[in-house]
Parts: sequence; structure tokens; C-alpha cells
Amino acid sequence: MQKAIIIDDERLARTELKKLLLDFPEIEVVGEAANAKEGLEAIQNLSPDLVFLDIQMPGKTGFDMLCELDSTPNVIFVTAYDEFALKAFEFSALDYLMKPVDPKRLADAVAKIPGIHDQKHSFSYNKEILSENDQVFVKDGEKCWFVKLGDVRMFESVGNYAKVFFGTNKPLILKSLSALEERLDEKIFFRANRKNIINLRMVEKVEPYFNGGLLLELKGGEKIEVSRRQASRFKEMMSL
Repeated sequence: MQKAIIIDDERLARTELKKLLLDFPEIEVVGEAANAKEGLEAIQNLSPDLVFLDIQMPGKTGFDMLCELDSTPNVIFVTAYDEFALKAFEFSALDYLMKPVDPKRLADAVAKIPGIHDQKHSFSYNKEILSENDQVFVKDGEKCWFVKLGDVRMFESVGNYAKVFFGTNKPLILKSLSALEERLDEKIFFRANRKNIINLRMVEKVEPYFNGGLLLELKGGEKIEVSRRQASRFKEMMSL
């Protein structure tokens, strides 16, 4: 059984979603909230497994609220604004639903909840390939960013974490390079070596390097070594 809360400033929207969730006996709605402040209190007091979260609310947005949490339950965003359809790295965002919520889309979203097995829905959110136009959420400590994936120059392995390079920022996220590689478009993001995945569109300079490899310089000034084996693949990808 998954304990869920609904956070939405529209009472009718909360009521309608609760009604739709009656078709899912594996989900128990244990509480609701009308704004971010109430939402924070509900999450702290009820420790839900799942949050259905509106994004645009008076005062703090749903994103602002999540930034204040030390640990985040699984989240399904519910929004009337499709520009907020982002794929989140760090919020454990399973899906987003457009208002008014379509029952079939709700079923698809529920099927993505870890631990809920529904053979009718075989789509796995965690394997969905992210495009360079997708917005991703990055959280490092108390700092939060919404980043267009195409603006990320590079990911660098740091133990069980990955450092994300964009602008002047280099936050750490709890993801391995292998997990990231499964989600990134291989036409845009290239595994240059054991420690780095680079954005091919961010390569400014290419130079021959030791033992048949290459040395790449990215737009941020980072210099990345490409092994001989990966260098031949890089040349294939970048040639006409």
C-alpha cells in the first residue's frame, strides 16, 4: 500500500483526483494540502510514499516546496501548464499529469510507482531517453536549479555521484555515469572516458593526443581526454 497526499490550491481538483484514485486500491490518500506551507507540514507529519503535487500555487510553487525538503518522496506533478513538463533528476519525479487529469494517463503514472507492478503498463519512466530540450531539476544541498539538458557541458564521475557542469555551476547529484548514460541521447552525449560524459555540441577544439587519443576542449574551458578506442568512435560520430 502506498500512502499518498495531494497538494493543490484548487479544492475541486483535489476532490476530483481523490475520486479517480479510488480505482487504485494500492494507493491510500492519507492527507491533502492547499499550499506549500501546508504541504510541507503534511509531508513531515504523514511521511507519505507519494505526493501528487500542483506546481503553480499562491505563494511558494511546488518546486519551491520540494527545495525545502531534506528527503523527497516520489512525486507526480499535476499542472495546468505544459511548460512545466520537466523530467527531474533529483525529485524522484515519476511523471506529470495535465489538468483535467485523464484516467488513462493517471493509470500510466501509477504504473511507474516503484513497487507497483501492473502488467498492462510496461513503460519504465527510469529508462525514458531525455532530449536536449528537456528541463531537468538539479538539487545540491540547499541549492536548486532547473536546467535545459542541452546547456549541460559535461557530467563527471565522483564516486557514487556525478558532477553536472553548466554555466559556472558544478553541483553534485546522486547518480552514476552508467545510470545517466542510459537516460541521455547518445547522439548528443558521448562517453569520452571512464569519468566523463560530454555534450558534443559543447566541443570547441579537438587536438591529437597521447597514444592515438584526442584532447577535447569544451566551451567552459574544460579539457577532456578521449582514449584511442573512444577517439575512433568520436571521429565517426563527428564526421560528415
